Amino acid sequence: MSLASETMNEPPNPRLAGHLLVEALIEQGVQTCFGVPGESYLAVLDGFHEHRERIRFVACRHEGGAAFMAEAQGKLLGRPGVCFVTRGPGATNASIGLHTAFQDSTPLVLFVGQVAGEQRDREAFQEIDYRQMFGPGTLGLAKWVAEVQDAGRLPEYVARAFHTALQGRPGPVVIALPEDMLTASTAAAVLPRVRPAQAWPAPGALRELRTRLLAAKRPFMIVGGSGWTAESAAALQRFAEDWQLPVGCGFRFQDTFDNRHPQYAGDVGIGINPALARRIRDADLLLAVGVRLGEMTTGGYTLIEAPRPAQTLVHLHAGAEELGRVYSADLMLQCSLASAGQALQTLAAPPELPWTAWTAAAHEDYERNQEAPEVEPLDLAVVMKTIQRLAPPDTVYTNGAGNFSGWLHRYVRYPGLQHHGRTQLAPTAGAMGYGLPAAVAASLLMPQRAVVHVAGDGDFLMTSQELATATAYGATRLVSVVVDNGSYGTIRMHQEREYPGRVSGSELCNPDFAALARAYGWQAERVARTADFQGAFERALATGRPGLIHLKLDPDVVTSRTTLREIREAARRRMSASG
Repeated sequence: MSLASETMNEPPNPRLAGHLLVEALIEQGVQTCFGVPGESYLAVLDGFHEHRERIRFVACRHEGGAAFMAEAQGKLLGRPGVCFVTRGPGATNASIGLHTAFQDSTPLVLFVGQVAGEQRDREAFQEIDYRQMFGPGTLGLAKWVAEVQDAGRLPEYVARAFHTALQGRPGPVVIALPEDMLTASTAAAVLPRVRPAQAWPAPGALRELRTRLLAAKRPFMIVGGSGWTAESAAALQRFAEDWQLPVGCGFRFQDTFDNRHPQYAGDVGIGINPALARRIRDADLLLAVGVRLGEMTTGGYTLIEAPRPAQTLVHLHAGAEELGRVYSADLMLQCSLASAGQALQTLAAPPELPWTAWTAAAHEDYERNQEAPEVEPLDLAVVMKTIQRLAPPDTVYTNGAGNFSGWLHRYVRYPGLQHHGRTQLAPTAGAMGYGLPAAVAASLLMPQRAVVHVAGDGDFLMTSQELATATAYGATRLVSVVVDNGSYGTIRMHQEREYPGRVSGSELCNPDFAALARAYGWQAERVARTADFQGAFERALATGRPGLIHLKLDPDVVTSRTTLREIREAARRRMSASG
């Protein structure tokens, strides 16, 4: 029986508001919260102790890591991830997770300790006005920011926070908790579990979509976004099959559609397959389902020209405010992604379609893109294919930001959401340091599943202290693969393109990553040759504790398609030709 049901018969006894908050989270189905403890919310920490059999608080080593873990929680579970941080420095450190959740459309609730009410507006110790700091808006860090003054209204604020985080385009919410409010006594009852309302496209809009599909010769569907369910993803696949549409996945939403499907055409993002980019440009109808069509998916708003695309554009999205925001689409449909597949599947396809060869060719382009010349002594393409071959089908893959991720995105084939839920945790916001905390969260939340984290050297050291969190809370089937080329590779690549041969600030002095991991209690080893990777990965999977593999890569190998030497020479030829 839920706490809300229990209180329907008799009012609850008075207790600390901090305890009430924990009860409200339990009612929302929250079993794990991430955070860094602070004196501003001691009453909440005591509430976690009081209800320790029903909910746990995972103490992280940095607020940025805690917020990333909560963001990963929101992606994996489809319900708001929950993070607690203290006032001032704690909140500012956590802001990177908020920004990631905002741009990735991930439901998240960040609870921030606040100074006592009697101290407000005096610039008390670590005091910040969080409404000003995180101010909601289309380019802010949160969908809603509030501060709770009355302990009796805590359940109301929690329920509204969960509604706001889930409704329409999902995203983060910030709730500030004054210290004296949390220590007040209240007999308020918790509110029932939040279930967001589902939007369905207008019947006339669906009919118009069918008419436009029937008129097309070279259609292409791009899918992605946050809020899908297994049922909706399965229905989306059936719709694509009925209409024989080629399907690409938006930037870092590659697990939306089964990459092994004969209609899959590849990922539409950074380092896009040139053949896929040409196909999208040549399409006469683009059906964008769930994706925001942001800068990375649209190649800087050039692959799909803004504000008026060359192709006919049909855009389906959960957020009304997103439709028409950048692109003037020919048809816009508002629909919750939990219902999107079922809504599209109502469109009956004709017995014959003129673009089946177009669709088959798109998949052939994808298969050819899986091929790559051998690179020695360490071939990252072979490394990724080895991981895919040995890891279980339901493995969760995580990464942060950097050129290293291009190999992961290109060579790992993600199963569709209907098979295993989310299997890709990656920041569309491009936040370095995301991958390790996300991997730790995935391992703790889903201990039955393997988790593979791929990081660059600069990316890894942003949040490497969360190795301790994995050890402390018993993460097991977690393997971290650290690609070490001694540089901020993405920045070095751009430097060589714009200022060839003039390196500044992008070179790194790195530790022995395997030794660092062993110091935290991980099993770890170093690999410098392709032939040695398989054995190392098998040992890491079987160890029964977290494992790390340190890959030493030639600094010249900067992307899955080119080298620094080639980039530098091309830049010099360009500059010479321009005078």
